[in-house]
Parts: sequence; structure tokens; C-alpha cells
Amino acid sequence: MNSRTRNLILNGLAIAGLGAFIWWGQDNLDGYQIQVLNLIAVNAILALSLNLIYGFTGMFSLGHAGFMAIGAYVCALLILTPAQKETMWILEPLVWPLSVIQSPFFVAVLLGGLIAALCGLLIAIPVLRLGGDYLGIATLGFAEIIRVVLTNLSFLTNGALGIKGIPNYANLWWNYGWLLLTLFVIVRLVNSNFGNVLKAIRDDEIAAKNMGINTFFYRVVSFSVGAFFAGVGGALMGSLITTIDPKMFVFTLTFNVLMITVAGGLGSITGSLIGSVVITVLLEWLRIVENPLVIGDFEIPGIPGMRMVIFSLALILIILFRSEGIMGMREFSWDRLFGRSARGGDAK
Repeated sequence: MNSRTRNLILNGLAIAGLGAFIWWGQDNLDGYQIQVLNLIAVNAILALSLNLIYGFTGMFSLGHAGFMAIGAYVCALLILTPAQKETMWILEPLVWPLSVIQSPFFVAVLLGGLIAALCGLLIAIPVLRLGGDYLGIATLGFAEIIRVVLTNLSFLTNGALGIKGIPNYANLWWNYGWLLLTLFVIVRLVNSNFGNVLKAIRDDEIAAKNMGINTFFYRVVSFSVGAFFAGVGGALMGSLITTIDPKMFVFTLTFNVLMITVAGGLGSITGSLIGSVVITVLLEWLRIVENPLVIGDFEIPGIPGMRMVIFSLALILIILFRSEGIMGMREFSWDRLFGRSARGGDAK
């Protein structure tokens, strides 16, 4: 059996194992544990999308919250029933035809991603001529513009009241299905000639230009694909938590995704997956420091916000002592795993 066939079989077994775990987990895990698993999947999608933009193409973007907001609102508007829309929009009636449209969940998530990608394309054409910190500032400004627009277009977004009662379709099957699709697309992309060009632009854009590469085109495509999957992640998150409002999509949301990407390793798909698990579980575990702690007759009061303080300190330590993240630019591969096993057997 050649390595390609072996890898396909192992990938199939891994996907089957994931499916079996999800099937088992839905009946044997409690609601909180299932929610954490769902958050891991959504965060992984968001981390992979940002890693494509920042880790593989070298574009420092801080606009992920804006793309997530677009995906979340588009999906919510499409999966709510007309009766829900009629009772929820009390400031101004929802504009037609959105007031009477209801679509399947898959279509709503897909359209949320596509509209986010379109907005990413429109913002990329003028903004991607910038670089470095200027690009980060420009994309951060874009995310803030999106948030302000969502707050003020009450006939479309219900304004500051947000949207509540969103159908909770984003279960383990949907979230991990979209994660597998995201993983497949990004792995195929970065391992193709197109991906090699992205890495060349990241490493030395001037040299890439001198080789005749249209760097602007490749940067725009990478940014738009990343925006698409950020929109998908936002759509899934909106359905998962069933409530969205403009105050959710602030810079802190982008910062959380950036922390996952950096902690896992810029330019590593495996790192994004590992970082999603580690950071999501750590954020949930650190909730204990915000709750009162009783030791015998003594009660230590919880400190609101301390979770993010500890988390930010952890990120600083990672940057100082392991700036490449958990994986650096390394990737997991079956070939490497079996190659090491074979060498170990030969040594014995």
C-alpha cells in the first residue's frame, strides 16, 4: 500500500472516529460540555480563517469581528420565521422581502459567508495597498464601521436591541461539518501552487513582485476567502448562542481569535486546531477566578474580568518565551508519524 492510499484511509478513519464521538457525545455529555465542544469547532473555523490571512499571507488584519457580525446577522435574518420577525422588530418594521423570507440553515450560513466575502473584497481593494500596522488599523476601522451600521440600521438589524430567539440549529453535527469543510478547503489551498505564492508574499513581497507575481491579486483572494469563513463562523456562533447584538462584535472578539491563532502558531493549520482546543478550554476553566471561592469559613470574592487578565498575561508569556506558538509552522502528517515509527523500529 502506497502512502497516498494509506493517508486517505487514515483520514477517513479519523473522520469516522469524530462522527462516532459526536454521536456518543450527544447522548452522554451534559449541555455545558456540548456547548464547549461547539465553541471549539466555531473557534477553530475562525482561527483557520485568520491564519490564512495573517499566518499564510502575512496580512495583519483586525477586522474579523466585522465579518463575523455580517455572517451572524445575515444568517439570523434568513432562519427566523416571519412571525418572529414581526414581533421582534418594534422600533421599525423589518424591510421587505426579508420580513417574509425563511431559508434552510445551510443556505443561510452559506449566504452569510458569501456576503462577508463580498464585503471583504470591497474593503480589500482599497485597503490592501497598505501594509503592516496601517493595514491592521484600517481593518479595525472597518470592523467598527460595521458595528456602528448594525446599531443604526434598525429597519434591518433591529438596532441596539439585537436579535433574540434565533433557532439553535448549530449543533455538533453542523459545527464540525463546517469545520471539516473549512479544513479541507484551506489545506488544499495552502498546499497548492496558490498557497506557495501566498507564502512567498508573506516571506518577501518585494521579491515576489520582482518574480512577476501579481501580489495584489493573491492578497485580495486570500483576504476574501478568510472573510468568507469568518462569516461562516459568525453565522454558526449566532445560531449557537441564539442571541446577537452589535455590542458582541467589538475588538475583544477579534482579539480572542488572534490569541488562538498566535498561541497555536502562525502559518500552522495544526496549530490553529490545537490552539482552539487549548484556548477555549482555558477560557472556560478560568471562569472559576470570577466566582466567589469558599474555603472553610472564609469566602474569597470573585473578581469580574480577571479571567481575561490572566488570559492576556498567558499570551504575553507565550510571545516572550515561545513566540512561534505551540506548533510554530510545523504540521501534523501521517507520513511524518509513520516515518518516525519506522525509524524507531529500525533503531531497535
